[in-house]
Amino acid sequence: MSQTPLSLGRLKKRSEFLYVREGRYKAIGGVVVQCRKNPLGDTAMRAGFTATKKVGNAVIRNRVKRRLREAAREKLLKLGRSGHDYVFIARQSTVKRRFNDLLDDVEKALLSLASKEIA
Repeated sequence: MSQTPLSLGRLKKRSEFLYVREGRYKAIGGVVVQCRKNPLGDTAMRAGFTATKKVGNAVIRNRVKRRLREAAREKLLKLGRSGHDYVFIARQSTVKRRFNDLLDDVEKALLSLASKEIA
């Protein structure tokens, strides 16, 4: 690899997830993507990942979040807006969704969110 990939900041606190929840969102296929401008005025992008118990047991939820993290690594750095926080929420359909379809879902959601003015 000629260039080191950029890394994403992480949302870890519940309050950060709740803050992003008040922003815009887009639900497409196997994923829901929420987005809101970073309250710190930071120029970096941060991402958080979550899956409810409806998705499955702990093993399945962790697997789904790993898939969402990888999809975010591939798409968010290219399509996300700097200075914004993103939350990726798994759905029940995420479990059996093909990875290429999941990537398409994430890309469509990010493009849709980028085309709107995000408060």
